[in-house]
Amino acid sequence: MSRIGKLTIPVPSGVEVQFKDDEIHVKGPKGALTTPTHESVKYELEDGNIRVSRADESRLARAQHGLRRTLLANAIEGVSKGFEKSLEVIGVGYKVNVKGNTIELAVGYSHPVLMELPKGMEAKVEGNKLTIMGIDKQMVGEMAARIRRVREPEPYKGKGIKYTTETIRRKAGKSGGK
Repeated sequence: MSRIGKLTIPVPSGVEVQFKDDEIHVKGPKGALTTPTHESVKYELEDGNIRVSRADESRLARAQHGLRRTLLANAIEGVSKGFEKSLEVIGVGYKVNVKGNTIELAVGYSHPVLMELPKGMEAKVEGNKLTIMGIDKQMVGEMAARIRRVREPEPYKGKGIKYTTETIRRKAGKSGGK
């Protein structure tokens, strides 16, 4: 049995969960999310906890069990606490600014790179640190990855955009003499 799927999902106060035919609607203080269900997975709400179980022991049901439980747990955590990813911009003259829902990156190109934030997400800048926040974990991670792809960190000087938790493996440059 799936070790992730066996865990119950606690529903915090202020979060409302509704089970529809083929999706689950989660509403909380930060917003509302919808997560899809699967016919081989059953959901039961009992005294403030949601239990996810399989309808049968097929390979498909086993594969969907932990996945659907995690998707629902992420939706509940997103509408109650939210998610965030932090990025660092490292390099001489490299800057990042947020204007409304647009992120402006000056990272060594001849022009500033403008990136539009999707609806429901926000960003803040503190020095060279950019933080992306939102209620959908997948969207927050995808937006952070897109920003990082603008100028990935390079191994010689470490310049570029990296996650704050990321460690860059450095390489030695060319040796100067004969």
